[in-house]
Amino acid sequence: MMTTIALGNNGPLVSKLGLGCMRMSSIWGGATNDENESIATIQMALDSGINFLNTGDFYGSGHNELLVGKAIKGRRDDAFISVKFGAIFYGGKLLGLDLRPVAIKNFINYSLVRLGVDTIDLYQPCRLDGSVPIEDLIGTVADLIKEGKVRYLGVSEITSDQLRQANSIYPVSALEIGYSLADRQIESDLLPTAKELGIGVVAFANTAEGLLTGEMKAPLPANDYHLHFSRFQGENLVKNLEKVEMLRQMASEKGYTPTQLAIAWVNAQGDHIMPLVSMSRRSRLPENIQAMEITFTPEEMDLLSIHFSQGAILGGTYLQR
Repeated sequence: MMTTIALGNNGPLVSKLGLGCMRMSSIWGGATNDENESIATIQMALDSGINFLNTGDFYGSGHNELLVGKAIKGRRDDAFISVKFGAIFYGGKLLGLDLRPVAIKNFINYSLVRLGVDTIDLYQPCRLDGSVPIEDLIGTVADLIKEGKVRYLGVSEITSDQLRQANSIYPVSALEIGYSLADRQIESDLLPTAKELGIGVVAFANTAEGLLTGEMKAPLPANDYHLHFSRFQGENLVKNLEKVEMLRQMASEKGYTPTQLAIAWVNAQGDHIMPLVSMSRRSRLPENIQAMEITFTPEEMDLLSIHFSQGAILGGTYLQR
């Protein structure tokens, strides 16, 4: 039985494990995954008690929302749909953000049609860039909630101060943010703020873009998108993979995979934290669900905390701006 997490002090109960749908669609200009398999994966997740589905209106230029809409047709009540908005892509490249109130009101209508629903459960800007006063941005989503087009407000990739400000304008139910053994910088400020305010945390990139899977080899192919990030370049990657060997060893001793331990560690960080795992194949579901049942001894948690202390992984990612 899948355990649940409350999004916000008085927010909805959703599955403790979330399904990230981004990889089911082309976002960086690559090939789109098998649509039938993706739909089957979403439906199998729902059957398994995973009801939190995370998408974005810019994933595949709307393809991802259409996909999710097909998968939940006839079973809307089984799914809790989280949608990010604001990013503008063209030709596989990010052109910038559009967070103007008039744009948000346009985005929401397209999302509702593509998803085939009357209401989006959680609606959130993908990040902030200072181009629009936060009062106007959050106020617009609050208006959509009053109109019945949205149920709850979420935010993504913001600072502690921005989180406090947004929550003071309208109650924030969920914060979506990257979090893993390799990316722990949010522990000093942002995570404590979310907990203080009673905001649920939707944690993506649990394997640090694949670094913690134990499957990476150095050097990476010249066309690998990971090379855009310094932690995957040259000696940084060599040193970082040496760090990951410890996780591989612990996983082997416990009878699991490094990926499962990476997810389990995020899950163990609090009852208010949800690991958001991207999947596009049904074969991935059993192992990721099993990861939610993994426990650590106090000694194992201490060992992981010390070995992967903040700054232990060299180089940065897009999460470290």
